[in-house]
Order: sequence, then structure tokens, then C-alpha cells
Amino acid sequence: MVLFGPSGCGDEFYEDGHKGILEVPKWIKDYGLDAYEYSFGHGYQMSSEIAKKAGELFKEYDIKVSLHAPFYINFANPDDVMYQKSQGYIYTGIKFLRAFGADKLVFHPASCGKLDRKEALTLTQKRFDETFNKMDDEGLLEGLYLCPETMGKTMQIGTYKEVTDLCKVNSHLVPTFDFGHINSLEQGSLKTKDDYKRILDYCIETLGFERTNNCHIHFSKIQYGLKGEIKHLNYDDTLYGPEFDPLAEVLIEYNLSPRVICESMDKMPHDALIMKKIYQKLLDK
Repeated sequence: MVLFGPSGCGDEFYEDGHKGILEVPKWIKDYGLDAYEYSFGHGYQMSSEIAKKAGELFKEYDIKVSLHAPFYINFANPDDVMYQKSQGYIYTGIKFLRAFGADKLVFHPASCGKLDRKEALTLTQKRFDETFNKMDDEGLLEGLYLCPETMGKTMQIGTYKEVTDLCKVNSHLVPTFDFGHINSLEQGSLKTKDDYKRILDYCIETLGFERTNNCHIHFSKIQYGLKGEIKHLNYDDTLYGPEFDPLAEVLIEYNLSPRVICESMDKMPHDALIMKKIYQKLLDK
């Protein structure tokens, strides 16, 4: 069964009079959702004690949790000091996964910067190999998935093929397929079931069914231009895609059970519930 939830709670959570992570689990459950992604995008600004309390509540309400690592990670930065900082963000993310009782850490893999794309990708792959195999050897990854994300801008490392291929480095790596990013980068390519099958087929062929089944999904409509992603939109936007229905059909046809996290502009829970209802309606046919 596919699980659905938001990345953050949007305006609605605060308009309902709530505040703070400890009030999120019950609110998400009462909303009718079953997953949640907490973003540390701007840094790890939470105590481990609060993370543990939150984790206990998410477990009580049977909400599956993923975390998003800081946006600053860049495994293609040629500066070794900055590379070590990127490694550090992953190590800290793993500590928070354990505190939360969460199982998936989403992170942005790399940006090209002043390197050409081939050089940046080669350096990223080398550092993935160094970093994640070392973590695995240290026993840090048991029961966890680290999830590099497909990216939406032309200067970022993160096409669906690049991310899937990077995951070959270690069995604890699975892709985060951000279909809004993919659609932006490919200039509105995601329209039909076959468009989604192209991506999931590549993952199944490259990583196998089990790891594809455990992939993470971000979904939102995104405004894009010639250089890719511009800004996230809400699901009621009619100008930009992608639409969720054909992806839901493919997930059912392929019998895949990923976690789908909605990253709409400010209606994340509302739009996550729309996606859940679309999926459920198709499943009940």
C-alpha cells in the first residue's frame, strides 16, 4: 500500500491553532494521512530530546517519517573541506533518523558549479562510494535508506538516470523521484502512464524491484522555465504539471508501495489527501 503525507504542514496547521513538531503526529493522523517528511533544509535546528519525543508520537499514531537533510549538501564541490561538511550533514541526519525512529533521509546530491557535468558526476560518484560504503562498513545504515533526490535545475546533478545510477554504489541508497523536478527539467515531459513507466522501468532494470518498491517520491506541480524549476505550486494549478493520476495507475499496475510526499507550495496536507483519494479510487476500481 502506498503511504501519503506532506512535507511540512503548510498554513492550515497553524490556522488550526497548532504549533511545533509535537502537535504534528495527531494532526496528520486526524487529517487522514499516514506519512510525514520533516525538513532540516536550513540546518539541524532541533534537539535530540525533542526528536525522540516526536518520534514516539509518530509511532503512536502510526505515521511513517522521513527526513530531509540540509540543502547545502554538494558531493561535487571540489573543496575537500566542503565535501567533509556534506558528509557531516549525512552523519547528523542518520543520528536524527535514529532519534525520530525514521527510516529515510532525503538529500540533494550535487551541483556542477564551475565543473563541467561529466567532471561533477564523476566526482559525485567517487564520493558516494567513499562516503556510503564507509558508513555501511561502520554499521550505521542498518534498517535505513539514504535517498538522493532528482533535481529540477539544469546545473544540478540529479536526472532520474543520474540518481538511479548513483544508487548502485550501495544497497542502502534508493532514489527520491521528485516528479515535479523531473517534469521541470524535461520541460513538461510527464503526461501519460508511459512517461512514468520510462522512469520506474529504468529503476527496476538498474536497482531491482525491491529497491524500486522502497523508493521515495516527492510530488507537486512546479512552474518551470528554460533552466528548469522556478517555484512550487499547489495541485489546483492548471497551467503546469504534472498530474498524479497516471503515476497512481502505474504504481497500482506495477504493485509498487513507495511513500508519496506532497511538496505543494502551501497546501501540502490538503494536496496529499487529494493524491491519496485519487490512488484509492483507482485501487478500488
